[in-house]
Amino acid sequence: MAGKGGDKNLKASVSQVASCCKVEAILSVDERGQMVLPKEIREKADIKAGDKLAVVSMESDGDVCCITLIKVEELTDLVKSILGPAMKDILG
Repeated sequence: MAGKGGDKNLKASVSQVASCCKVEAILSVDERGQMVLPKEIREKADIKAGDKLAVVSMESDGDVCCITLIKVEELTDLVKSILGPAMKDILG
């Protein structure tokens, strides 16, 4: 169980997430583990049939607490922007 310092950090983390995120929809998972992303969300995020999405999870105390979907091309660009400068420094 987290102490008072942990509770304060958790509240700060929740506050940060709440300022940039919102609940867009509630999804159900069927018996095969599938779910449907509502049309309004697909349109808003410009997600088309065949697009690849990375599933990113966040853990707290060993349990998955958050699951996020990120378009693969955006994840690739993010990784390149982070690793690109580091690789230039390493390779000279």
